[in-house]
Amino acid sequence: MNTTSALAVRRATTKDIDQMLSIINEYARQGLMLPRTKISVLENLQSFLVAFDQDKVVGVAGLHILWDDLAEIRSLAISESAKGLGVGKRLVLSLVEECKNLGVKRVLALTYQKEFFEKCGFYVVAKETLPQKVWKDCINCSKLPCCDEIAMIRESC
Repeated sequence: MNTTSALAVRRATTKDIDQMLSIINEYARQGLMLPRTKISVLENLQSFLVAFDQDKVVGVAGLHILWDDLAEIRSLAISESAKGLGVGKRLVLSLVEECKNLGVKRVLALTYQKEFFEKCGFYVVAKETLPQKVWKDCINCSKLPCCDEIAMIRESC
């Protein structure tokens, strides 16, 4: 992929799952995100967007509603061939727009990519200010005792 001219973003479908898992789990192997199983993606398929170029998935991101005023961007991953082409930003901004449409006022990202999310309008917050996330998801995460991810928020409205 040399340009973003053919790039499009749409809701993920079952035919995208293998490509999505390949991209996500490559980052997981590097310790940059949590791995996903096929069943976890299938069970949450309606919450995922994909960026694609022709028939090839080049990016993926999910949106998980945590509370009536808080959603989380999850599993944001871009293929090596599409890095630096604005794919991640398009996915993030599409999910922020979805939050607006749903009436969710804040969007959360737990990330190692602070600068990227700052460019998308997010700012750093203390994880302790997010009890909805900590008690719903983080409590079961293997990283909980030593989590080094950065919590970032963006207002969607």
